[in-house]
Amino acid sequence: MDSIYFGEEHELFRSTLRRFIDEEVIPFGDAWEEAGEVPRDVLCKMGALGFLGIRYPSRYGGAEMDTMGTVILSEELGRSTFGGFAVTVLVHTDMASPHLARYGTPEQLDRYMPGITRGELISAVAVTEPDAGSDVAGIRTRAVRDGDDFVLNGSKIFITNGVLADVYFVAAKTNLEVKGSRGVSIFILDRDTPGFTVSRKLDKMGWRSSDTAELSFQDCRVSTSQLLGEENRGFYAIMNNFQNERITLAAQAVGEASKAIELTLDYVTERKAFGGPLFDLQTIRQRLSMLSAKVEAARQFVYYTAWRDAKGDDCVKEVSMAKALCGELVNEVMYTCQQFHGGFGYIREAPIERMARDARVQSIGGGATEVMLEEVAKRMVP
Repeated sequence: MDSIYFGEEHELFRSTLRRFIDEEVIPFGDAWEEAGEVPRDVLCKMGALGFLGIRYPSRYGGAEMDTMGTVILSEELGRSTFGGFAVTVLVHTDMASPHLARYGTPEQLDRYMPGITRGELISAVAVTEPDAGSDVAGIRTRAVRDGDDFVLNGSKIFITNGVLADVYFVAAKTNLEVKGSRGVSIFILDRDTPGFTVSRKLDKMGWRSSDTAELSFQDCRVSTSQLLGEENRGFYAIMNNFQNERITLAAQAVGEASKAIELTLDYVTERKAFGGPLFDLQTIRQRLSMLSAKVEAARQFVYYTAWRDAKGDDCVKEVSMAKALCGELVNEVMYTCQQFHGGFGYIREAPIERMARDARVQSIGGGATEVMLEEVAKRMVP
């Protein structure tokens, strides 16, 4: 399609990714939902095709694309209809590993990045705690310096990829004497580090094929060489990457919403009731038309915001708007689409049933709608 935002390279990437999802994901996604995880070999296949390092340097196997590439990846993964699969990939590519890509030392990058882009090392980011989510400054996990090591104690919760990840980027308090936001650091933690355990695998309403964990750190000793970025500057790194995370989730939501409308259009044009296809009913035609308009408007806003981000503009307000808008919109779309599927929409074999459950978290994860609107409000007044 003609676009002011995308070129031939982007469209080739989109078509290749869509074909991969059609052949390697959709036929097997139900089994992954039952198993509660995405098989490692699928992620390795994605890595081999270059899907896991689209914004990283070529020396590490990356494609050196920008935010527009991220938007394509997120949107197409959303269209897969398997939100758990989508977020497994996106946490790895755009929420966890960017911390390493931005702040890693040459030694850290050489050690971890090639495996990350190949899908051989799956990553997770561990920030959220029972009493601190978007309030990063309120985390309680501590890291106390002891000679050439730091000793971590604390816990994390709701960690996507937390059960099966190979490497974790963990936020901890390293200075209790300063304001909370100034005393946070990030550490690279290997899965087999003594003192680190996956406390439990969490059972979720949706995103069933995504493994989600509670993590525990008990006298977990980490070398100072595993400090990621500057000590006590981790808060700012986390807040910076929130922008990437939120534009990613907004694009995923757009992909989910557009696919739901397509599936529903197929259903209502075939399902007969009251003497003809459901699509003959004016209320159904008009509600689907309005939802299509809203989704297309949201898509163009996401593209515009990603384009500005790729240019290096300060667009915190726009990213927050996009996350809030798309997180709410995808739920509006799923509610209506499931309604138009009638009783079939409540049966597990209907993709829309799963998609409706998966979409619910889009207005919660990565910054709840209310948090996003506060970010917008703070920037509305000079």
